[in-house]
Amino acid sequence: MIPLQEIISIVIAYIFGCLNGAYYIGKLYYRQDIRELGSTNAGARNAGRVFSRSAFIFTVVIDAIKVIIPLIIATKLLEMNSILIACMAIALLLGHLWPVQLGFRGGKGVVVYLAAALVLAPIPLLVCGVTILIGYQIHKNLTLIAMIGFCTIPVGLLLLDRSIELTATFLIMLSIVVIMHRNGD
Repeated sequence: MIPLQEIISIVIAYIFGCLNGAYYIGKLYYRQDIRELGSTNAGARNAGRVFSRSAFIFTVVIDAIKVIIPLIIATKLLEMNSILIACMAIALLLGHLWPVQLGFRGGKGVVVYLAAALVLAPIPLLVCGVTILIGYQIHKNLTLIAMIGFCTIPVGLLLLDRSIELTATFLIMLSIVVIMHRNGD
């Protein structure tokens, strides 16, 4: 790919990331702005608390699909190089966290992180899920246990001898997600 096409791919990924499931579910079905309710976070967890379990589920589906589609196109159809795919994954996360059309007030990135792992690191994602299931039986603080589980994705990539770009990408994404959760919720 020529550099302009690579830049366009990253910008498109950011735009996909800006599609915020919680915001659009809130506006279309509940006629309310999720960013003014509950924790004021435009994410699945707040949508579930404020609106309903189905709002949580639909938000997760929308936020996962917006990540899965561009990453599958990039990896399977266009066979882009690993550095460009890494940049796209990070752009998807940044779009979710700071969506331009929502005044840069989005979610915290958990679904984006996990959906990227579903496409780019499915085995470490499975380990993450098992870690969370076991950890939650020991300690009932889901946020803490989930953050510990999320750490298994870059560690798993490193142990599986995957590309350093992919491992670094998930370390960067994990760091951003952890920072976004520093105030709880």
